[in-house]
Amino acid sequence: MGSYALPRPDLRPGLRADLRRKARGLLLALVVGALGTAAVAAPPPAHAAESTLGAAAAQSGRYFGTAIASGKLGDSTYTSIANREFNSVTAENEMKIDATEPQRGQFNFSSADRVYNWAVQNGKEVRGHTLAWHSQQPGWMQSLSGSTLRQAMIDHINGVMAHYKGKIAQWDVVNEAFADGSSGARRDSNLQRTGNDWIEVAFRTARAADPSAKLCYNDYNVENWTWAKTQAMYSMVRDFKQRGVPIDCVGFQSHFNSGSPYDSNFRTTLQNFAALGVDVAVTELDIQGASASTYAAVVNDCLAVDRCLGVTVWGVRDSDSWRSEQTPLLFNNDGSKKPAYSAVLDALNGGDSSEPPVEGGTIKGVGSGRCLDVPDTSTADGTQLQLWDCHGGTNQQWEQTDAGELRVYGDKCLDAAGTGNGSRVQIYGCHGGDNQKWRVGSDGSVVGVQSGLCLDAVGAGTANGTQIQLYSCTNGSNQRWTLT
Repeated sequence: MGSYALPRPDLRPGLRADLRRKARGLLLALVVGALGTAAVAAPPPAHAAESTLGAAAAQSGRYFGTAIASGKLGDSTYTSIANREFNSVTAENEMKIDATEPQRGQFNFSSADRVYNWAVQNGKEVRGHTLAWHSQQPGWMQSLSGSTLRQAMIDHINGVMAHYKGKIAQWDVVNEAFADGSSGARRDSNLQRTGNDWIEVAFRTARAADPSAKLCYNDYNVENWTWAKTQAMYSMVRDFKQRGVPIDCVGFQSHFNSGSPYDSNFRTTLQNFAALGVDVAVTELDIQGASASTYAAVVNDCLAVDRCLGVTVWGVRDSDSWRSEQTPLLFNNDGSKKPAYSAVLDALNGGDSSEPPVEGGTIKGVGSGRCLDVPDTSTADGTQLQLWDCHGGTNQQWEQTDAGELRVYGDKCLDAAGTGNGSRVQIYGCHGGDNQKWRVGSDGSVVGVQSGLCLDAVGAGTANGTQIQLYSCTNGSNQRWTLT
């Protein structure tokens, strides 16, 4: 598991007609808001060929899985959802190095077996996570170096894989071996310092230990095709395939958030890796704010690639997430389903990836009669919005998602650059943060969820080029908006 831009703890397409109707209803609140009332009808339920995520994924030969923690298997709400919805399980921490070999040469599989046994008793396949990693090493391993550490890595792989031989569908053999940032270099870890061939040795050891398991390399911040880390991983996999190093699959953790937002080129990334002759999988999916449209897009990216094995979300409910404060999963703390759940289920049941996420329209200022506009049809992150004569161009077409986003161009969000009066309102790649969520008031106001301030035309301006900011809500005509 990996975070983006900040240090993290080491523990570890399109929506169908029902969602489009909901989005259209939400945006219509802007129209009727100026009249003083807004009644938004609830959307109809997803029209699913299958009623659970795992069953829907199985229709295309894929799985939809979750991370399971052994300590939560006594929670009946947790196990009820997990058993009903998912057909694949990854042990969240129980198969990592510190859990399985707490003392050198002394293996302990009690917690790992609890997760494994629960999964197979309930008819689910199991992904193994993880065998060789710089993090969550027990103290004895952290103290080793050089050839001694290399041998300890080999012995650990052999010991764990022997215990589960023939029982694990996929193993994350090596986890997070590349450095963050733009260098494209290997991570400087104790394993890396044993020699640059350590990853190859790990995969060759794993193949000999269990020839029936798919052997995966797993990492984060590798979903965007343009990033140096992605390209470095691609070069390694290409080299391994060319030289006959036994690698079968690549896992993309897909922890999407403000530091590493989802980009539509993720599908290109999956396609390019699959073209090397490896399977691909989304292994630890969570999305800050649980945007329904982003969840659907990720699932559709997998469905569009024949060699995509399936999707695993990193936890069951928000309260089970390692990033619970970001509310990134498909179920609320109480176990209720989010709009993102319906979007995923619908996508798995055959949603058309060529459709746009939602339908929308232009947002017109009541005081100015001019539209919310992205200057010069720019797509650059940080472009401040303005008022401009309404012309219906793509830079004036806004879509509201179930998560409360207002999107333009499909993947750019109305974004507040701060929380104080005068903060610029701009476009930015959608990441599900509260600064990209908006409440539509019955008075025609558009209020930032994070700041509590209103979408405001600077200086009560009405002319072309008047910039848009956040400001304390006054109910002025420069803070009221309608959809046309």
